[in-house]
Amino acid sequence: MNFRNTIALVIGLLATLSAQAADDAAKSTTISTQVCVACHAADGNSVVAMYPKLAGQHPEYITKQLNNFKSGERKNPVMSGMVATLSPEDMKNLGTYFGSQTAKPAAAKSNGVGSVGEKIFKGGIPGIGVPACASCHGPNGAGIPVQFPRLAGQHAEYTVTQLKAFHSGERANDGAKMMRTIAGKLSDQDMAAVADYIQGLR
Repeated sequence: MNFRNTIALVIGLLATLSAQAADDAAKSTTISTQVCVACHAADGNSVVAMYPKLAGQHPEYITKQLNNFKSGERKNPVMSGMVATLSPEDMKNLGTYFGSQTAKPAAAKSNGVGSVGEKIFKGGIPGIGVPACASCHGPNGAGIPVQFPRLAGQHAEYTVTQLKAFHSGERANDGAKMMRTIAGKLSDQDMAAVADYIQGLR
């Protein structure tokens, strides 16, 4: 194969990949606007406090959760049904789509600067072995891609629900039981305070 033929082949391959990427992006947009929109809004900024905001979340985290719902590792009858027909590529593309959306900020109701919620988030509760949330999720709740999810601006109600699910063991898709161990030491009041503080992070 001569040089010109090689270049032509490479250009053709790139064009095919580009077209495939465009098709994948279009499909994920369609899924988000026709399926996910009911609970999470088309741009991932859910306005219903019981459903999580997905906008700005790390794509890898979203994809992992979708895979966990599909496998049954994370149990939720609604989400299990939603992901039943999604392919691995669909789940990856949805992660990319929602991760690329801009998260809309929210405000804490009462746990601002100097609050119990801030103290737990930034310093943990040393007396009972609860580490600072910020040590994994970052001082502003931005998280660490792949490893730890973004929390900033998340609905307090949703965060409390997840903490309680980890506390009871109902949710068990955390690596090395990290969140189950931490949440197991938190009181309902602790959860409510730190979740309210998280809601106001940006």
